[in-house]
Amino acid sequence: MAAFTFIHAADLHLGSPLSGLALKDAEIARRFASAGRRAFEELVDRAIALKVAFLIVAGDVYDGDWADNTIGLFFARQVARLDRAGIPVVLVRGNHDAESVITKAITLPPCVRGYRADRAETHRLDHLRVALHGRSFPNRAVEENYALTYPAPVPGWFNIGVLHTSCTGSSLHDTYAPCSIADLAGRGYDYWALGHIHEHAELARDPWIVFPGNLQGRSVRECGAKGAVVVEVADGRVTGVSRLIVDQARFATLDVALAGIAEEGAALAAIEAALRPLAQEAGGRLLALRLRLTGQTGLHDRIAADREAFTAEVQAAAQRIHEDIWLERLVNATRRPEGAGPRIDISGIDPVAMLASVERDPDFRARAAAVLAEIGGKLPAGAGGEELSDLDALCAEAEAVIVGRLSGRSC
Repeated sequence: MAAFTFIHAADLHLGSPLSGLALKDAEIARRFASAGRRAFEELVDRAIALKVAFLIVAGDVYDGDWADNTIGLFFARQVARLDRAGIPVVLVRGNHDAESVITKAITLPPCVRGYRADRAETHRLDHLRVALHGRSFPNRAVEENYALTYPAPVPGWFNIGVLHTSCTGSSLHDTYAPCSIADLAGRGYDYWALGHIHEHAELARDPWIVFPGNLQGRSVRECGAKGAVVVEVADGRVTGVSRLIVDQARFATLDVALAGIAEEGAALAAIEAALRPLAQEAGGRLLALRLRLTGQTGLHDRIAADREAFTAEVQAAAQRIHEDIWLERLVNATRRPEGAGPRIDISGIDPVAMLASVERDPDFRARAAAVLAEIGGKLPAGAGGEELSDLDALCAEAEAVIVGRLSGRSC
């Protein structure tokens, strides 16, 4: 059996906007929004440069139904490049691009082979003696264990299962086409090309069962390097699996402790120092950063009193490290130092004690929680609605804003 190399990708989510970016610069927002397409272009570039034998896409080429034909034409244009290079493409439909979800279509080049949704089927690459078994989603929610419906391996061939599945499960992803590692291993295939989970994971190596992760992170919930995997095969067995990083923009979270820091300049210096390793890791890509400030610091009230001004200073500090680091959000989780009460004189009233009393009031908490739930339910995915569920954190932030501004007025 000839030696060959193939690429296994999944979860392109073409047409999906990057969410949660509160960027006022329209050009930067546009660059982030185009990252998913540019990541797929990079994947095609690398596939052609590596002269791979074929490309697998294990579901969710599209993020959902097309608003127009733009996304379909983009995908068709890119796979046409693979067709001209003689590289076959096999793909299954997942929950986001299931048959019932995508209502429009663009004719794709002959190199692209899809899979039926009513039963599993096998595509053969005769010159390589490779059998690729797969099944597409007919609709968004598939509860059946598809793995058990896949055909027996072709004897003497290299057998690959292509499946969009939650497999062992993830709290961040819905449970679709559920199965176990034992279910997959029991089919007797040499490699399982999975999709749906957006984190890279090697679930097993005998046989290889792999999630490549998605090509491009789309929000701060999808941090770190993203891409596909390159699989090398010789003598009918997998000899190597390596990551192929193609993302064009990256999300990151960073905690910076400001404990004991009382001056803004020192705080900004600490933030810059913490950012340097992230900038190096991003390798010049656009970087959207959620920065969380922690620790007991005399800056607690001042940061809360004028968050916009401090955020601007942090953004400037980030761009002293690299011009394409952009704040996705600044979270002030610092605390006022113990015994360092604010200097406030408003006719003998202790605002901190008063606010604490309000925060503990059961009626207030019930009404506040109901309002926050209503607001969160109206926000689009990725727009920060999850933060509205933390009532204690919101109350602490509100207290810091009020106390910080009162302190500034009375100094």
